[in-house]
Amino acid sequence: MNASVSGEEQPATGRRHFRNRLAPSRIIKWSALALLVVATLLVARHYWQQSRLYVTTDNAYLNADMVRIAAQVSGPVTAVAVRDQQTVHAGDLLFEVDPRPFELALANARAQLELARQSVGSESAAVAAAHAQLAQREAELRIAQSNVRRTRDLIARHLVSEAAAETTSTQAETAAAAVKAAEANLDQAISSLGDKGERNPNVRAALTRVEQAKLDLEHTRIVAPADGVIANLSLRPGSTVQAQVALFALIGNKDYWVDANFKETELEHVIPGEPATIVMDMYRDHPFQGEVQSLSGGSGTAFSLLPAQNATGNWVKVTQRVPVRVRILDPAAEFPLRVGTTGTVKIHIKQPL
Repeated sequence: MNASVSGEEQPATGRRHFRNRLAPSRIIKWSALALLVVATLLVARHYWQQSRLYVTTDNAYLNADMVRIAAQVSGPVTAVAVRDQQTVHAGDLLFEVDPRPFELALANARAQLELARQSVGSESAAVAAAHAQLAQREAELRIAQSNVRRTRDLIARHLVSEAAAETTSTQAETAAAAVKAAEANLDQAISSLGDKGERNPNVRAALTRVEQAKLDLEHTRIVAPADGVIANLSLRPGSTVQAQVALFALIGNKDYWVDANFKETELEHVIPGEPATIVMDMYRDHPFQGEVQSLSGGSGTAFSLLPAQNATGNWVKVTQRVPVRVRILDPAAEFPLRVGTTGTVKIHIKQPL
């Protein structure tokens, strides 16, 4: 009886185990596991394909042309025509320095120029007078030499005494000395004069001082050198500025680029001209289109103030990062870009790894 029951229970137990294997919970569990494995494989395949076609980094910072605005002359500020974060165009007035000292300097330079021209006129007259004096002395020398010849002829005919001959000879020597003195005086006058008119060195120097005074006066009005946005402005009327000392910045709003620091192992096929996609952290839903402009000639550490000295002490190899400049091709006014902000750069490699 027991053997018969045991024989009937074995098939029933097997059927129960089979039904347990086919329970819905087990089917869902194994299906989910299979889907997870398939999804993992698909993601891995997608990542592998992407890694062959793109290189990406989030170590990227936005930059633009930046001009440090400084006055070319020193003095008190009389007017400030802009405010911080204002957009300006090339040639717009930024601020003014008190022009009165420079107007006086220009008036003085012009007066000095007139004096230099008058001096040239006076020296020209002196040269003319020296020429006339030399001509007079040469005429006197010719008369004296003629008297010497006549006196010698009269002496030969015993018509005059030897004393008369000595007198005329002395007069001729005196006239010759006077000619030499007149020639020296003429040379001195010509040397003092130099070139005539506007080519005279003194006149040219005075003209230079006038031009410099004009330039200094023009520099009292500081204008924008390019289109851009004013940044870090704290200048106020009444402030005193020093020449060549930066006061605030003008950030250009035409050309923007991203300095993306890629690992050296990622740059084998990165070349200028390759397209890129830039996503700034400020505007994650608005990608910008870009283009690789250039690759730096060295890693970031190569240009640091204290570059690494790997030849000394213990050395650990660290993958270096090389700056890549990526120009933004489509900046938009509705998405204003800010210098120094971060983003992610994806370069589309033309030649797969």
